[in-house]
Amino acid sequence: MIDLPPDAGQHMSREIAEAPAVFAASVAQPVALPDLGQLRAIYTIARGSSDAAANVLAYEIMRETGLPATSLPPSIFSVGQGVRLDDSAVIVVSQSGASDDLVRSARGARASGARVLALTNAPASPVEAAADSTIRIGAGPELAVPATKSVIGAIAGGMALLSALVPAYALRAAASARSFAALPGKELPQTRAILAALLRASHVYVIGRDTGFGAAQELALKLKECCALHAEAYSSSEVLHGPLQLVTNPLLILILDTEQPEVQDSLDTAETRFRAAGGTVVRLRPSDVGATNFTPAAAAAALLCLTYPLVLQTALALGHDPDRPTTLAKVTQTR
Repeated sequence: MIDLPPDAGQHMSREIAEAPAVFAASVAQPVALPDLGQLRAIYTIARGSSDAAANVLAYEIMRETGLPATSLPPSIFSVGQGVRLDDSAVIVVSQSGASDDLVRSARGARASGARVLALTNAPASPVEAAADSTIRIGAGPELAVPATKSVIGAIAGGMALLSALVPAYALRAAASARSFAALPGKELPQTRAILAALLRASHVYVIGRDTGFGAAQELALKLKECCALHAEAYSSSEVLHGPLQLVTNPLLILILDTEQPEVQDSLDTAETRFRAAGGTVVRLRPSDVGATNFTPAAAAAALLCLTYPLVLQTALALGHDPDRPTTLAKVTQTR
């Protein structure tokens, strides 16, 4: 048995509990947009958990604006010469606002013709200084190395930006905030079964579609960094190709279902195929705890709020302190 410090996981536990209030405050913030001109595309630049949040937002932005939205790798600017970005906006998502490659990216994108929006949790950060405008994540200090409440706040901040771009969206964002307010104290009914499955799992697939794919990326990352479990995220549209073959080994499949009508057929097919192949499959929905009336991005954030406690409990049971992962730091310096 591995001895953990008495306070193991306390920061992460507290920050998970704070996430719904962070969502409500961040999604309601007024966003002052710079002059964006005739936008032709919106890009995101981020790493790690911030990039998963950006993926959630990209699907929501494309659906609501009709504009292409996709991620650019920071190395295009930090080690390369950049790309032309006239008539585009770039959202740099960074919890710390201090990673050197993201600072370089913000400066490089602006020099390449983009309007740069900083979505950060650190006021007066270098990324914010390099941007045209700032959207607050508003999570406050986050002491655990794994980001939780700041990921939820980033999704909500992106929704506040979308409310400024598409005023009709603001009503649905506000309704999502009201639904989010009911999450504290809710626990997934499958919690005990999932914990048991995670404790015996060697490999985990986390599957989603649309905004649920971004949530799947984030949950898979958390299982890696907190629990030292091999976990991979897939879209349900892609996982039935080569990755399905791995079900011939013991495999746990977690399906994150945002309950959008248009993704049900894809998720149903994935669930059926993995069950038929002998995988252990658990499908999770916000409505499992009675939570409804979310936009797709908010549903993805809600699923993270509901599954972060599973990560925490699994990490502690496996002898890991998720507040202080052995090989990780809060701010990653990457070129």
